[in-house]
This record gives sequence, C-alpha cells and structure tokens, in this order.
Amino acid sequence: MKTFNTAGPSIPGDHYMLDPLARIDLPEIEALIDAKRYFVLHAPRQTGKTTALLALMHHLNAQGRYRCAYANIEGAQAARGDETQGIPAACSAIARSIEDYTGEAALHRWYRETGVHIEPQDRLTALLRHWSQLDAKPAVLFLDEVDALVGDTLISLLRQIRAGYAQRPEAFPQTVVLCGVRDVRDYRIHSGGEIITGGSAFNIKAVSLRLANFSRAECEQLWQQHEAETGQRFDPAIYPELWADTEGQPWLVNALGHELTWNMRELRDRSRPITLTHYWQARENLIQSRATHLDQLTDKLREPRVARIVHALLQGEVVQERFPTDDVQYVEDLGLIASRPQIRIANRIYREVIPRELTWTIQTVLPYEQPWYLRADRRLDIPKLLTAFQQFFREHSQAWIEGFDYKEAAPQLLMQAFLQRIVNGGGRIQREYGLGRRRTDLLIEWPIDEQQGFFGPVQRVVIELKLCRKGSLDALIAEGLTQTADYADKAGADEAHLVIFDRRPGVAWEDKIWQRSETLHRAPDSSRSNTSARTIGVWGC
Repeated sequence: MKTFNTAGPSIPGDHYMLDPLARIDLPEIEALIDAKRYFVLHAPRQTGKTTALLALMHHLNAQGRYRCAYANIEGAQAARGDETQGIPAACSAIARSIEDYTGEAALHRWYRETGVHIEPQDRLTALLRHWSQLDAKPAVLFLDEVDALVGDTLISLLRQIRAGYAQRPEAFPQTVVLCGVRDVRDYRIHSGGEIITGGSAFNIKAVSLRLANFSRAECEQLWQQHEAETGQRFDPAIYPELWADTEGQPWLVNALGHELTWNMRELRDRSRPITLTHYWQARENLIQSRATHLDQLTDKLREPRVARIVHALLQGEVVQERFPTDDVQYVEDLGLIASRPQIRIANRIYREVIPRELTWTIQTVLPYEQPWYLRADRRLDIPKLLTAFQQFFREHSQAWIEGFDYKEAAPQLLMQAFLQRIVNGGGRIQREYGLGRRRTDLLIEWPIDEQQGFFGPVQRVVIELKLCRKGSLDALIAEGLTQTADYADKAGADEAHLVIFDRRPGVAWEDKIWQRSETLHRAPDSSRSNTSARTIGVWGC
C-alpha cells in the first residue's frame, strides 16, 4: 500500500509522488551537461531534491551517454573545519556511491589501495580524475548536502573540484552538480578571521537552479493518487485550504496527507470520506506535533541574520533599515520566507508555527484555563479574556519580555501565547502580519456546537494588535479602528477588538491600562451596499 512520504527520498512503489523529472527543467539540465557546465541545484529541506537527483541519475544512465553517480557527503560534516578528516570522509562516500550506482568496483578498490594515501588537499581531485579516466564515457557527479560542510573542509572541497575543471571531460567529470539548501554564493566560510565566500572558492558554476514548490494543481494531483489507489474521497473544499496552508511546500503537503490517511486512525477505514473538519484537525495535529521538519525550521530563528528579518515581519512595523541581499536570500533559501511580491512568511502554517514556537514555554506555564472564559452559550467571553490579559501583561510582561530574543515583537507574541493557551483544543487562530502593515491581525474561530464543530455555527472574533512607540495615541487609535473594521469585514467577524500596546517611555501603568468602545460608521463600498456601523472594543496595555 502506498503512503504519503515524509522522510527521505520518495520511492515509486512505496509512495504517492509526482514525476521528479517533471519538477525540474530537464531540457535545460541536459543542455548544461552537454555543454560541460558545472552548476548548483538548491531548495529548502525536504522539498524533493534527493528524489529529483536520483531520478535524473537513472535517466542519464539509461540513455547510455554518461556514467552518472549520486553521493551524499553530509557525513563529512562531523569533521567541521578539519579537512584532514572531512575530505577523506567525503572521498570515501563518493567512491562507495560510484560503485553502488554505476557498478564500477575498480574505483573503490583503487581508492582503498591507493587513494587513501594521497594528501587530503589533493585526494578529491585525484579520485575524480581516476574515475573519469576509467571509461571513455564522460562522468557526471551529483554531490548532495554540500552546504553541510564548513570551514577548511568546504574550502578544500570546492577548490579541489575547481582545480580539475580544466581537464574535463577526459580527466575530470564532464559535469559536477552541487546540491543543498543554499546557493553556493551563501557558503560563508571563515578562515583565520577572513570570510571566503562560495563565489570565490567555486567561481566555475554556470548557473544556480532552484527546485520549486508544488503548484496548486500538483498538490491536488498528489492527493488524488490516494483517492485513485484506495477509493477514499477527499472533500473538494479541502484543496483551497491545503494551498493556503502550504503554498505547495512538498513536506507540508505530504505530512498533512499522512496525518489524514494514517495518523488519524479512524480514517484508516477507507470507506470513510475525509471532510474539511478532518483536515482542520490534521492541520492542528501537525502543528502541535513539532515534527522534525518544523523543529529544524524554527531552530533557525535563533540565527541573527534570520532573526532580524523574521522579527521585522512579526512586528509589522515599517522597516527603515535595508536588509542585506545575502540575508534575504539565505532566509528564502531556508524556505522561511517568500520575497515576492514582497517579503512575507512563506505559508500559513509557518505563520502559525513561528509565533507558537517562540512562545512555547509561556503557553505551557500560563495559569489560565479555557473553561474560565466560556459563557453559558459556549461562546468565548472575549471582554473577560482581554481584561485578564491586561492584568497579566501589567504584572508579568517586563519579566517575560526580558527573556525574549524577539524583544520588540514581544507584546504581540505574549498576546498570541495567551490566546493560544485559551483556544487550544477547541478553535483556531489565523494570523496575518508582514512588513509595513503596522499591525498584527488575529482571527479567532470558535465552534459553538462541539458536535457539529466547524460545520455548525462559528464565533468569529478579530483582535488587532498595534504598538504605540511615539506620537499621538488618538491618531494611532483612529488608524487602528479603520484597519480593524476592514479586517473584520473581510473575515466576516461579528466581534472586533483593537489592542494598543503603549511602549512610550515614561507612561505609567495607570495610563496604559484602559478599555472603551468605539462605533465606526462605514460608508457604502463594493462590500457594503448600505451605510453600516461597527462597534469595536479598544483596549490599552
């Protein structure tokens, strides 16, 4: 029985999968190889790079024009910057892989008898030279996880490949493809205080290719393979949510499919259709699982060059500084952000995971319980909840904020942690934030009928967060009221609140904590045929 794959390369007989060769520009790659070019293929983790490289290797070997091998050299990472250990580890992995994939045992035998005695500074060049001379057919090598290497190990590997470049294809591989998360230009190598970039250590690359996410149609095509295989039907209403949540990130698409069709045990009964409610539960399960893919991604939030950009997105303020191009490219290569049409968190699940991860400890220790804020009609009592948050923020915010890496965005993150603590296990929170928005938009969706869930009546509440650092508080409130009303209209919310975090120096807590209601009269527009009024709760913190 086939399954959705969430770990390692996809195997045609075992996994639902798209044609790997259809995910790359095969004619372009074949033209690059024919032209004896060296190039880079990169993409975020768990997007199908290895699957695509293996399929391309088998494709080239089946054509019979080249001898092609794939090698994963991640094991050399353990040597860190010690090239006397790292290069031998990489060479050993390459020699074994060439024997495994091409059947050329002579190379591995040569390496064990002769190659191991060559100095590390020349060993990789000698290995690839010997392999290329074993047969008249040109050699092609795919090196995976190259960017896992660091320091002198990485410098030596890149320079030894460059050293043999002029002898291709008679005495060196016709093509070498470097594969990893990052483009080679971002291989930041430190040696004796000097930064040597990948561009200088590997200036023979012709082009950098990026493996794209699935398209919207490909997401549906992948899931429909499960329908065809088992007869178990997905509600078509799931697909727009799947796209909004993942924007085609391959691991997320597969992980949600696996959660629905296997981890949710009741749905292993293939006669049961999979509903939108099932999908929402699977999404929440995946987020709460803190799976390795998500954990690795959020671990990057601690890196300063990542933190600067993500912090600005979470804060939502207009950014005066210009981010270094290399930093933006690095964070995009990691898969955390998309840069077009403007910088934003890459997808809705990552928008959810990042603030949850940054406030995970807070959520687990907050002494607040969901039943305290449920009314008799099972609606959330939002005014009671926000009043409790005001007191919590007054008493504890200074201590919590001091412990945050993301201090400037800490008020918004504390609010999100507080809300998540209450909403967990019943409803969900959707988040919108981005550079220059000057606000964080939160939409709480709470099913009123436990039995019907999201198929029954749903309480929708908009809470908009804004920071006041200087200037007129009244002007900020006026701007926030319009923004809150617009977002509430867009979300179809029947309740809306604006929370102002007053961060102006010298303002006493007695002047920060307040609450009032404002009624905003809206003129007709494309979404409203009649003049309308919306009452918005305004809260100071």
